[in-house]
Amino acid sequence: MRDAIGQLIGRYDQLGRYLDRDAVDRLNIYFSESTLRLAAVELINREAAAIVREASQRLWLEDPELILPGGNAYTTRRLAACLRDMDYFLRYASYALIAGDLTLLDERVLNGLDDTYKSLGVPTGPTVRGIALLADVVCELLLEAGRGDQDAIQSVVRVPFDHLCRGLAASNVQIGRAHV
Repeated sequence: MRDAIGQLIGRYDQLGRYLDRDAVDRLNIYFSESTLRLAAVELINREAAAIVREASQRLWLEDPELILPGGNAYTTRRLAACLRDMDYFLRYASYALIAGDLTLLDERVLNGLDDTYKSLGVPTGPTVRGIALLADVVCELLLEAGRGDQDAIQSVVRVPFDHLCRGLAASNVQIGRAHV
C-alpha cells in the first residue's frame, strides 16, 4: 500500500532529484492535515458500527423501497450484505484517508467492484448515496467533537468518500432495484 509521502519521494528518486519547493509544500500540507486525518481514522475505528448504522438508517429513510419486498436490502441476508458493503467502504476510505493516497481505492475497491456489480446487475446509485451518507456522518461527528472546522473537515475527510462515489457513479448499472 502506498502513501502520499512514499509516492512523492519515490517520484523524485526516480528522477534523481532533490525535493524542490513544490515537494516540500505538498509535504507541509500533508503534515498540517495529519491531526485531522488521525482524528478521523480514530473516530472511524472506534465508531464504525454506529457510523454504518446511522448512514444506513438515513438511506432507508430517503429510499424506503430498498428494504421493502423487491428491494435489494429486503431479507435479512441482503440487508446484512448491504451493511457489510457499507462497512467495507468505510474501512477502505479510512485507509485512503490516513495514507493520503486514493490509488488504493482504485486498486482494492473500485476495479473489482465495478465488474462484480455489473455481473450481478446491481445499480450503484443507492450505493453511492450510502457512501456519501457515511461521509456525512463522519464529518458531523468530527465537527461535534470539535476536531476541526467545517471547511477543513470537508476538504480533507470527504476526499476518499467522494472518490469512491465518483468511481461507482461512473459505472452505474440501471437494472432492477438498488443494492447498497
